[in-house]
Amino acid sequence: MRNPSLYLKMRVLGAIDVAEGATIRDRIKSVAAMSFIDEDRHERQFTWRTISTWLYRYKISGVTGMQSPARRDKGKPRKITPEELLEALNAALPHFREKKYNKSDLFRFCVEKNLLRREQVAPTTFYRFIREYDLLPKGAGEENKRRLAFAMQYANQLWQADTMFGPHVKDADGKMRQAKLIAFLDDASRVLCHGEFYFDENTDALVAAMRAAFYKRGLPEQLYVDNGSIYSSAEITLVCARIGCILRHTPVRDGAAKGKVERFFRRVREQFLARQLDLSSLEKLNRQFTDWAEDEYNHTLHSAIGMKPIDRFGLDLTRIRFLAPSETNDELFYAETERTVKKDNTFSFHNVRYETPVDLREKSVILRYQRSSRSRIVIYYKGQRMGEARPLDLVANARLRSVRKEDL
Repeated sequence: MRNPSLYLKMRVLGAIDVAEGATIRDRIKSVAAMSFIDEDRHERQFTWRTISTWLYRYKISGVTGMQSPARRDKGKPRKITPEELLEALNAALPHFREKKYNKSDLFRFCVEKNLLRREQVAPTTFYRFIREYDLLPKGAGEENKRRLAFAMQYANQLWQADTMFGPHVKDADGKMRQAKLIAFLDDASRVLCHGEFYFDENTDALVAAMRAAFYKRGLPEQLYVDNGSIYSSAEITLVCARIGCILRHTPVRDGAAKGKVERFFRRVREQFLARQLDLSSLEKLNRQFTDWAEDEYNHTLHSAIGMKPIDRFGLDLTRIRFLAPSETNDELFYAETERTVKKDNTFSFHNVRYETPVDLREKSVILRYQRSSRSRIVIYYKGQRMGEARPLDLVANARLRSVRKEDL
């Protein structure tokens, strides 16, 4: 909350004349118990000592004495000078290869080598000094980055995806846990392809969000993500390869490269999370978010494209590849592993023996399975789907063998 304005101070002093009390001290204490509304519609209260100071300054210097003097050292460094910081940088730079460092690396090195003390300068001050006083050579480190604004021509040519930390929500045990929003944003239309909150930021959550997004808005030609562990996992790379989507990663430590999805997250914080939300469960939070995204965000005029995101997305419907819901298409999002079938046409997977649907003895096959349940295992051989494996039933096989002998 900002310092009280001169207008508010004069209102407080004016209240002393009509306040209750036999002495000036009593009237000031009466005013200290009052509340005043400032220009920002905030309720303010002031101690009697503060009001007494204002009154003393007003009697000595008039209105001009009511204004708080600016600090003499305002805007000037108090713990370190630009010259001292430059000296530390000159000592650190020879230890780095040219253009192979950034400002955070320099700060860490200076602190570790006692060129600077951590209590002497904070990281933000370090970065600000470098920027304001131009302490690094031109073209060095992060300053060498060249960024161009871009936009795809058609919808689903490129999606940007990222994770945002959201509010704390009650889980099934009644504990408050922080939810994470995984969102996919189309670059050309700015339409939110899909967004969903999860308690865990892991591969299972990302695959589930990708599956919902692909079924809802079609298949993107490219997916632009950062270098986080879940976005660099083998499972995500595999899913993108199966659907023919190019997986692209931003440069390391360059979050601004995904500016459109970051701007969307800012809008989520300012317009959605600022509301009175029901945080009693993750399902209720996701239901509220879906309503906001579909009814408001996707259907509100976007200043960057001059039209509603959903309308812009609809212009390219004829060229979008959609994924029809089916069990076979669900297998695109399964994890996979390799096994060699034994001579009895069985294989082991997580300590359970299975039979292959066709004769694949002594063949190397690919198993596709759901990471969460592993209740359904599909066999692929040389890129072709062979069918679902079934758990080995020795008793049933013995009966079948007896029936066959009787037929002979």
